[in-house]
Amino acid sequence: MQDSATWFTGLRHTHGTALSIAPDDLGGIRRVVLFGPPGIGKTTAAGALARRSGRPVLRLAPGPQDADIPYTGLLELALALQPLRAARELADALDEAGTGPTSPHGSALALRLRRLTATVLREAPPVMLVVDNTQWLDEASTAVLGWALRQAPELPAIATERTWRPAAGGHWIDEDAYPVRVPALSTHQIASLLSPHRPDPHAVARLHTRSGGNPALALALAEAGVRSGQDDPTLPPAARRLLGEWLETVSHDVRELLTLAALDDRPDRELLARLAGPAADHLLAQAETAALIDPGDGDGQVRFTASAVGTELVTRLPGTARRLLHARLAQACHDPARRDRHTTLAADTGDPRTARHTARDAARAAGHARMRGEHPLAAELSLLAAQRTPHEDTGLLTERALTAVRDASHCGDLPRARAATRLVLEHDTSPAQRVGALLALIDASGQHLHSADELFAAAIHETAGRPDLTAQILLRQAIWANVNEGAPEQAAALASHAADLARAADDTTTAALALTMQARIQRILGHPEAHTTLERALSLPRTAPVPVNATPEHLAARHALFDDRPEQARTTLLPLLVQAQRTGDVEATVDLLRSLAETELRTGRCAKALAYAHRAQTLSDNAGLFPGPACYTSALVEGTALRTDTALTHARRGIDASRHEDNKVFLSRNLYALGHLLLAADRPKEALEPLQEVRALEQRQQVRDPSVLRWHADLAEALLAVGRPDEADDLLTDTHRTATALGRTSVLPALERTRALLDAARGHYDTAAQRLTDAADRLRDLPLERGRTLLALSHTERRARRRAGARTAAQKAADLFTAHAAHPWVDAATHALHRLETSSADAGAHPRLTGAEERCARLAAAGASNRDIAAALTVSVKTVEATLTRIYRKLDLHSRVQLAHAITPNPE
Repeated sequence: MQDSATWFTGLRHTHGTALSIAPDDLGGIRRVVLFGPPGIGKTTAAGALARRSGRPVLRLAPGPQDADIPYTGLLELALALQPLRAARELADALDEAGTGPTSPHGSALALRLRRLTATVLREAPPVMLVVDNTQWLDEASTAVLGWALRQAPELPAIATERTWRPAAGGHWIDEDAYPVRVPALSTHQIASLLSPHRPDPHAVARLHTRSGGNPALALALAEAGVRSGQDDPTLPPAARRLLGEWLETVSHDVRELLTLAALDDRPDRELLARLAGPAADHLLAQAETAALIDPGDGDGQVRFTASAVGTELVTRLPGTARRLLHARLAQACHDPARRDRHTTLAADTGDPRTARHTARDAARAAGHARMRGEHPLAAELSLLAAQRTPHEDTGLLTERALTAVRDASHCGDLPRARAATRLVLEHDTSPAQRVGALLALIDASGQHLHSADELFAAAIHETAGRPDLTAQILLRQAIWANVNEGAPEQAAALASHAADLARAADDTTTAALALTMQARIQRILGHPEAHTTLERALSLPRTAPVPVNATPEHLAARHALFDDRPEQARTTLLPLLVQAQRTGDVEATVDLLRSLAETELRTGRCAKALAYAHRAQTLSDNAGLFPGPACYTSALVEGTALRTDTALTHARRGIDASRHEDNKVFLSRNLYALGHLLLAADRPKEALEPLQEVRALEQRQQVRDPSVLRWHADLAEALLAVGRPDEADDLLTDTHRTATALGRTSVLPALERTRALLDAARGHYDTAAQRLTDAADRLRDLPLERGRTLLALSHTERRARRRAGARTAAQKAADLFTAHAAHPWVDAATHALHRLETSSADAGAHPRLTGAEERCARLAAAGASNRDIAAALTVSVKTVEATLTRIYRKLDLHSRVQLAHAITPNPE
């Protein structure tokens, strides 16, 4: 196993992370203690920090075999500095200590050792002393070396320690030593560390979760072949050794309590207190000090820093001991579904009668968990029910296994989906059941399906030529082609073929779903048949239940929202939400809540939008769903209605999650949200990068319809703000052309708003003001968009020095935002009004003109003709005429007489 030196040596940014909490200038700090669990990189961090001092490094590195041998550490010090006379004397004294008849503690020899060690440290050349792995430094050396370091306060020293609580008191190396907890690596740093293994983003996220960012543990897991999409294997020996060392840093009682936590699917402090009594808090504090569990965040949950810790604790248990602990947990657990889970796992599966009863109880508990939206728990329980069903009950076993595959699919639990699929394929021969299991496995795989072609081919083989089953497989292939392969044209063709086969087999449910998928892709691609295809899907009866968020009605509501028909969207979405809630489909419920939040936001009902978005985010987080969709909606809604800082946090979380999951759809959306929020916060330079990435992603995904994700106007505005008007012009022209050709008039007002800003930047203030006024008039049913347009009008009028018009527009915008509780936009409008008020007194007799305009205006005010001005400024007469036109527009003047009153003439 590679040690963590690989991490530090190879990753400059990781080096910086580990030491970022140590002072940049160590001149005033002589002693540092680096602490953290085994494998976290203390040794490498100490070496890097020592090198930063510029001194030669004197390193003591005791091992576990040295801990019980007195004065081993001092002997290493003496041998390292052997050229020094004092060091040789120290070595001789240590020889005497080793051959003496009694312990030297408290004797004259011990005092001599202290004196000699202090002399060695004082006479040593300028070095940085590094004492690595001080948990293995023998007790005698620790006492002597600690005393000697107090006598040599100018000697800089670094110690590394596995567990240390700075709050409990000073370290032996120095009472005032500077403590540095070596931090775990971020997901991005783990990706860099594991780059030789070429893991995909999902594998990186998985390895980060399993290792907790511990570099040595991540390397051990990666080198053992842990890859995305595979069942979690038995922990490799190198990882188990490291985890064993880590767990040995705490007491047996702590390990026992953590084992109970590992056996529960959602352990909390209340449960563990019922099991361990008053000692639970103290034991958990020890586990937290050893970095085995995360510090509590107020919700009472107990979470392992690395999930592999829990795996190791459970792996150590013999079967009988494991069942006994599950029995204890069943007695202590108050939640019925979790109590049933522990009861099932505590049962002896060797008794057929007991197995049958526990299978029935597990199936019932899975149903309860499913109705509560706890799909991970439902997946575990339904698989337990299938596995404990006697093999002779083939029909019941298949039914329960199929339920387990579907539950696992719902929460993306690929290992359990695979296990349940194997049960179906081993015990059922009917094509429908076998295909159903394979389809659910495909659904569970999401975007991380390996050997997709082989699995789809196997599913096609299992159909035995049945068109209805083939249609279901083709529909999954269409989804795969669109989301994973970025081939929407191919996806549309597959969906069309699936719809034809389903209709031929009189399977109107699958036909409706396939047509819905086809219409979704056609809309993205800008095909004119999208509306007709969706109408066909809506006209077909459905004879089997389907996820509400996959229905044509939901897509019709989304299209209404794209087309700025929010009232129609709301009318469709509300009954769909009720339906999703009644079926207990958490993912569908989250999607419906998100759609309603975006709908209410579009109509300016900010309070309702916030409520829907909060429900969606909470439900998504509690169910462990992929956070990209909920984060996108929360970012948009909170950024408009509540606070920009929390909205930015949501957007960045959504971006990170989408990158980890390789979900390009919600990567685009969260990047757009980030860029939109930064632009609204008047940070256009920062907004430019995410918005440009959105454009690149949308182009790769062949998204042509500009109404689906409206990033175009924001990107053009950002380009304009950073001084790239020609690029902004091209983007606006292209987008306007496409929107007009597709009939997407809902996009045009935002494009006109940015076009007006471009006009104003070029000095065409009247044209800009007229554009903005017309756009605002078209947005009377969309108050927040109207307010944003009025705010742009105020900025334009201000640039044109028409302060009355600027104030009027800003006040209207402020009134709109206030009426609709769009608090960040209220702040923006209020700021605009404040700038107008404070700058009016500074405007003086004439507004700010450019240097050339100022010289031209003064000459004209003095009575010079255009030809005279041209001669004086060495420009053409036409240039003078154009300059005077701009001056009149800026100053809201109409003649030279007015100019003479407004401008002090040039005395020349």
